[in-house]
Amino acid sequence: MARQIARSWEGGTSRRLRKKIEMLFAHLKRILKLDRLRLRGPNGARDEFILAATAQNLRKMAKLIPMPTPRLA
Repeated sequence: MARQIARSWEGGTSRRLRKKIEMLFAHLKRILKLDRLRLRGPNGARDEFILAATAQNLRKMAKLIPMPTPRLA
């Protein structure tokens, strides 16, 4: 039954959505060094994760802003 679901259209959609999320977490772990939480307790872990996700979103937003073209004198 699981193989039948995996071959279906819904299974393909699920895989694509899961891949997007997994890539975001991989980026957090590898690029932003979120492999180990340094703050203690559940509140500290939540705060550290929110800060890392905010940094990731800011990096994405910075890529959307067009770079000014240099003027030649």
